[in-house]
Amino acid sequence: MSQFFYVHPDNPQGRLMKQAAEIINQGGVIVYPTDSGYALGCHIGDKKALERICRIRDISKDHNFTLVCKDLSELSEYARVDNTAFRLLKNNTPGAYTFVFKASKEVPKRLMNPKRRTIGIRVPDNAIVQGLLSALEQPIMSTSLIMPGNIMAEFDPEEIRDKLEHQVDLIIHGGHLGEHPTTVVDFSDGDGQIIRVGEGDPSPFE
Repeated sequence: MSQFFYVHPDNPQGRLMKQAAEIINQGGVIVYPTDSGYALGCHIGDKKALERICRIRDISKDHNFTLVCKDLSELSEYARVDNTAFRLLKNNTPGAYTFVFKASKEVPKRLMNPKRRTIGIRVPDNAIVQGLLSALEQPIMSTSLIMPGNIMAEFDPEEIRDKLEHQVDLIIHGGHLGEHPTTVVDFSDGDGQIIRVGEGDPSPFE
């Protein structure tokens, strides 16, 4: 049975954020809100937790996973970023973007795209995520909470509870969230290429 935290969307309770970080550090899988809908997350180095996420979503280990970061200070540790790309990200984060880069050696191979050796990077504009990342003091391994057979991410935390309370360790209720897919920009080959237009304004990267 998972824990269920009601968290204020604008002023997340620090005590609950610390508890959520402890659950992640102890190998837990959590459901949490972002600026692009609800997501599944776990510790970046936890192989078993990642396998649980793959089973919940019915995805293979070849899936394109994302590291959700508090800010750009963690970027160079996990991704190979040139100065031009860094300036663009600095001017447009936090926000509803997913950026794809060649992964650094610090990224576990199981999180990389196996063919391209890439990793997704997000810096979300969401107070709950920011509070959680501050408590955790490292990125969260993340993927959108899209259940098998669906194309849209889950948005109702009560329904998520009904579906997943026996499969995850924590569900963070941060309100009802609409479907807001990120804009995806791929920097893995140098210049930014817009792969998907979503909530984030694509014009700075065109």
